[in-house]
Amino acid sequence: MIIQLDKKISEKEREQIKLMVKDIGYKTTRVKTQIGEYLIGIGKREFDIRQVGSLPGISDIHRVSDDYKLVSRKWKVNRTVIDLGDGVLIGNGTLTIMAGPCSIETEKQIEESIKHLVENNVRIMRGGVFKPRSSPYAFRGLGSEGLKLWAMMARSAGIKIISEVMQVSQIAEMYDEVDVFQVGARNTQNFNLLDELGRIDKPVMIKRGISGTLEELLSSAEYVFSGGNEKLILCERGIRTYEKASRNTMDVNAIPILKEKTHLPVIADPSHGIGLREFVEPIALASIMAGADGIIYETHQSPERAYSDAQQTLDFMESERLINRSRKVFDVRESF
Repeated sequence: MIIQLDKKISEKEREQIKLMVKDIGYKTTRVKTQIGEYLIGIGKREFDIRQVGSLPGISDIHRVSDDYKLVSRKWKVNRTVIDLGDGVLIGNGTLTIMAGPCSIETEKQIEESIKHLVENNVRIMRGGVFKPRSSPYAFRGLGSEGLKLWAMMARSAGIKIISEVMQVSQIAEMYDEVDVFQVGARNTQNFNLLDELGRIDKPVMIKRGISGTLEELLSSAEYVFSGGNEKLILCERGIRTYEKASRNTMDVNAIPILKEKTHLPVIADPSHGIGLREFVEPIALASIMAGADGIIYETHQSPERAYSDAQQTLDFMESERLINRSRKVFDVRESF
């Protein structure tokens, strides 16, 4: 169960609640976030929930059977909305588009990418400065200096940035520059990293693991929420299957299922989902129709010269077409 505590609760009232929950055979864990304070009760004994709910200091109480309790939709009626400031919202009933190169490469590339996004009214730029690569000889990003340059240029243009964090030590050096921390597919179950991201006051987008289940993705989000950070976004980015015709298998099924199971915004990544440039657009549009709150994809002025992921990266003309069609498809979806 989830017990939402009143903002003005006294320590005495808090202890009374914990004693009552203990008496009925449940173990409690206190969770304090940027937004509220909760007691998570774990146990199997049947009891009348009104026994606890009537105690002073409680604003609400919910019976949630899911292992991922705080990110479950069973207790939160209103969906989570992520506010990045300057009017940039995620999960508020509009379509969010995040676009940019796989890797931040040069100052000229950043400038070209920002210009493309501004011209198409896209407010969030993706890009990697610390890149997890399968080969140790592949380009692995520009690091902190590249991030600082990117952040300075993006902010002057009114663009928010999302970038992948790979290890705990990078959080502090990235904190002032990024607007959203991205947890990549290879780190979805890096629990030390998730714990630390639970202690910060910035949004975190968690990608589904390479072969991860939806339950595992939701449990990863629960780690961050239980650590104190409610500003969470989920991302379906395809999974590894026996199919060899594409880089991954985009699980469009996951989008409506996640929207049913959780109150968190759900973003689709068609670039990694299929890994083939010519099919990124149809997968993106299908994901929007399936209920995604937004898409994140890779674009580069000259994909053939991109340092990484060239095969799944759209050029600016293809990107502009995708942006326009995505907005049209979203309008059709909302008109149903």
